[in-house]
Amino acid sequence: MDMFVIRGGTPLCGSVAVSGAKNAALPIMSAALAIDGPSRLLNVPDLADVRTLTSLLGTLGVQCRHEPDGALELRPSEASSCVADYELVRRMRAGVCVLGPLLARYGYACVSLPGGCNIGHRPIDLHLKGLRALGARIRVERGYVIAESERLIGTDIYLGGPFGSTVTGTCNVLSAAVLAEGVTNIEAAACEPEVVDLGRFLISAGARITGLGTPQIRIEGVPRLTGCKHTVIPDRIEAATLLIAGAITRGRISLTGADPSHLTAVLEVLREIGVGIRVDGTTIHADGVLPLRAVECVALPYPAVPTDMQAQLTALLATAEGISLVTDKVFPDRFMHISELARMGARVRREGASAIVGGPTRLSGASVMASDLRASAALVLAALAAEGPSVVRRIYHLDRGYERFEAKLRSLGADVQRVEDSPANVPPELMEVASPPSEPAMPGPHWSGAATRRLTPQG
Repeated sequence: MDMFVIRGGTPLCGSVAVSGAKNAALPIMSAALAIDGPSRLLNVPDLADVRTLTSLLGTLGVQCRHEPDGALELRPSEASSCVADYELVRRMRAGVCVLGPLLARYGYACVSLPGGCNIGHRPIDLHLKGLRALGARIRVERGYVIAESERLIGTDIYLGGPFGSTVTGTCNVLSAAVLAEGVTNIEAAACEPEVVDLGRFLISAGARITGLGTPQIRIEGVPRLTGCKHTVIPDRIEAATLLIAGAITRGRISLTGADPSHLTAVLEVLREIGVGIRVDGTTIHADGVLPLRAVECVALPYPAVPTDMQAQLTALLATAEGISLVTDKVFPDRFMHISELARMGARVRREGASAIVGGPTRLSGASVMASDLRASAALVLAALAAEGPSVVRRIYHLDRGYERFEAKLRSLGADVQRVEDSPANVPPELMEVASPPSEPAMPGPHWSGAATRRLTPQG
């Protein structure tokens, strides 16, 4: 198992390219199960999740070949099995996206209930509701979803949930409905760019879809889909994370190959914080030299600030002047990074679905442990800004969603090393034991009053 050793305090400067979007590539790869003939995908990131899904698709009869130019060729054949095994699906939530394509193509699917990051309760009831509406018979046995149907029939489907639309659920139902008989109307569909990208891939393969990017998607079923070529969109979460890396270190960076139209809400929040943002076509420039200030922000479904950026913004706001309030209305329990940020000196505490962040804090290096993909990114960002060395463990979470992340950071001037997780590789400064304080140190300040930006520290 690997870990990062990071020596922070250096402003990041330079230019770096954005990779393809993980959250678009995975459902698109899964949809290849429903297609006759080979498809060629460009701009697929080299990630642990992509490799895991490649293995899973191989067990389902799809030959996957990574080409020298970075493209991925998917060549489906008749499936020898329609069972998506627990050992592979448990590693990532997107593994459940094979359910809809398998059912549409073969009339049968047996898929393990998904795993992935520990960020709160994420049931797939809306996936199953949508597939049942198309005529599937579904039961859950011993941790597996078993779906059967002689013929899927188009219908009207509502996919709204208590925390908004379901992204992977929309992908699953969309990938099944394209081969259903008749017309399917999805109401409360997810509007995320990754869903739109999946729809464009399916259209290139012969599907008839309108309304992508809106809450109402209309699908006219077709008898078959054929292989096609498709370029995966840039990863908006990686792009935003790198922008924050520049800002939190008070540096200046440029991102190339981005799609600023996918980042409107995040760019606006960064401007409110005080980050200088300039957009030039597909290049985004970020200047973090100006003083940063507190804000209130809420993570909501697209086009708002994404929940996948909540942890990174929390890390940035720990270095800004004032009291910030960060609320997550998509995954209200997604705050496991807070205790680790506090180990680095951040004045942050949780109150319900919100994090209250006091700043500016002079972060100090520490040994911390990642709990999920985006939390690991937040800890790396904090370590880049901290004084002295830090160790970030469990970076296998990071490898699931960020391609060559340490190499990209090093190209901007960061001191980041990937080493084996061993006591021998922990910097000596972190091994020294200081004299214990006379009283227990609190991980953050105490606040009085309600949780608003007008809160003032006391004590």
